[in-house]
Amino acid sequence: MTNKLDKEALMALKIAFSYMPKAIEVTKYEYGDRYQAVLKHIEAVRETLLINDVDPDEVSGEIDPDNTPNSNY
Repeated sequence: MTNKLDKEALMALKIAFSYMPKAIEVTKYEYGDRYQAVLKHIEAVRETLLINDVDPDEVSGEIDPDNTPNSNY
């Protein structure tokens, strides 16, 4: 069983995630041979957010609402 993060650690993870590239932006052209490692890192953070009941796709809006486009759904 995975332990949930405390409030401060979860906020720090949200902030860090908001600065990470989106998986669709990670290409071999941009990241070279590291691109697969970068994708794994992004997925690991997304999974940790989900375990902590946080929707990764909503994090940017929570952290920086003034610079996040409104959703269309």
